[in-house]
Amino acid sequence: QVQLVESGGGLVQAGGSLTLACAASGRTSIASAYAMRWFRQAPGKEREWVAQMLPSGSTYYPDSVKGRFTISRDNANNRLFLQMNSLQPEDTAVYYCYVDAEWGLGNQVTVSP
Repeated sequence: QVQLVESGGGLVQAGGSLTLACAASGRTSIASAYAMRWFRQAPGKEREWVAQMLPSGSTYYPDSVKGRFTISRDNANNRLFLQMNSLQPEDTAVYYCYVDAEWGLGNQVTVSP
């Protein structure tokens, strides 16, 4: 069974940066994962994806975060990351990592005006 644990969230002022980490354990290796994504869910809204990495290393982002968010991985330490820059209050949400159909528990990110 895969376990995914996010860390690195918290409170930041608008314009600031945070880096989220997702530590994978169990049978799944980040190095061999076929689906690696970050999602977020704001209060009263549906969960939405904010970053995707393919096994090739290609990355994709929705327009709402493109140029501000960067997904990356550390194969040696079995971790997935989300670097978030120029954060805005509308980025406030619970952020989830997703690896091979498994979800993390979520990590709160709050951006103050």
